[in-house]
Amino acid sequence: MQPIPLPSHIHYETLLQILERQTIQAVQGNPKQQEQVHELIVALRKALSQQKYLEEGCERAGMPVDYRWASSEKDRNVDLGQVFHSAS
Repeated sequence: MQPIPLPSHIHYETLLQILERQTIQAVQGNPKQQEQVHELIVALRKALSQQKYLEEGCERAGMPVDYRWASSEKDRNVDLGQVFHSAS
């Protein structure tokens, strides 16, 4: 059985951190934009929750999950040690 490709949780966490730490401060004093940012945060949290629910269902069904870091096949098998080393 082929693994089910799903985004790595870090993608959600990174987006949420940016929105909660930076974006929300940048729109302070603009109620409409603040509300939109809050809605986006809620939507991302819901998406992560739904993905976790899907993962649990896959696990119960014996279906493996393949967490993806990138959308393209060539970037799929990235050496994370090399990525983190080059970033420092």
